[in-house]
Amino acid sequence: MFKLYPMKSVFKLILNTIPRPLLIRLSYVARPIIAFSLKGDKYTDPIDGKSFKSMLPYGYETQRNNVLSPSTLSLERHRLLWLYLNEQTDFFTSKEKKKVLHFAPEQAFYKLFRNQKNIDYTTTDLFSPLADVKADICNLPFEDNQYDVILCNHVLEHIPDDTKAMQELYRVLKPGGMAILQIPQDLSRAVTFADDTITDQKERAKIFGQYDHVRIYGRDYFDKLRSIGFKVIEEDYTNKIAPELVEKYCLAKGEVIPVCFK
Repeated sequence: MFKLYPMKSVFKLILNTIPRPLLIRLSYVARPIIAFSLKGDKYTDPIDGKSFKSMLPYGYETQRNNVLSPSTLSLERHRLLWLYLNEQTDFFTSKEKKKVLHFAPEQAFYKLFRNQKNIDYTTTDLFSPLADVKADICNLPFEDNQYDVILCNHVLEHIPDDTKAMQELYRVLKPGGMAILQIPQDLSRAVTFADDTITDQKERAKIFGQYDHVRIYGRDYFDKLRSIGFKVIEEDYTNKIAPELVEKYCLAKGEVIPVCFK
């Protein structure tokens, strides 16, 4: 029988020590086996519709239980984004082809978006093997007003000059276009916290959640996006979903999606 407790240590070791390109290749082999061992009907990944008796744990400094989908490797934020795009936008149904720019593309979405006939899909990142274009988010090699949709999920907390990154995102977005710029956020904080004097990796992981995060965003994140020029909707979408589905899909209750328009 599959035992979840030992898997916590195994997954933490795998996710934190194996280089990302190799991890991506290994996951294609491991996922079907893990998904089969956890098959059940208590929780469902809405991205692929598969159900499980439990999700997997995930986390760096602190493990969160029951959050990582065995089939798509999606986390709470990915499943929430998929639901929002599917239920509240024409991302999947638009008859006019949309130009989409996706930063640091997640495996949960990559093949799904790549196969969408109504999407002209470009991925970008400095290091990801899934990136079509290797690029610095602070100096993008794209012309102004190019993209109908930009997806940038948990990237900006890694970027020292996030103002410049936001300006670049705004520059390449078409007028009327939509950018979804998710970040890890502490909504109990009014003001974003950063401290460059903390250099020890373990201490940074303890304070910022990961050793390579450079800040903890507070509620002022939305106003910073507005200062760049975006019109921002603070979409608390879990409050628009039935509570039983929030639990079934293993979402993070109260997570806010920053939906930005130019």
